Amino acid sequence: MSYPENRTIHTATIAAGASLSGAVDLTGYVLVALAMPASWTTAVLSFQGSPDGETYQELKDTYDGLLSYNPLVACNRAVDPLNFLGWRYIKVRSGTAASAVNQAAERVITLIVRPL
Repeated sequence: MSYPENRTIHTATIAAGASLSGAVDLTGYVLVALAMPASWTTAVLSFQGSPDGETYQELKDTYDGLLSYNPLVACNRAVDPLNFLGWRYIKVRSGTAASAVNQAAERVITLIVRPL
């Protein structure tokens, strides 16, 4: 798949029966949008970030609230890239740290990114 203006894709995979994806290395890129899979066990999306790929913490928005989005099945969603500029690595969560939601099957979330 090709995206305009040097946009490209990375993927975050949440395993069946899990709520947190593996790490996604965003070196040289910033997240600008999400493309949700056709199947999704209903839950908000939240994120963890890490500067070094080892220590992850919950991401907050610029107002100090939990960074989360209400995704819709099989839809595209723009995100504020300012919330992701400081993080080399991210993980995507189904639900929140306090209320994680395991996915019924493997889910692949497409992360649309732009070069920095």
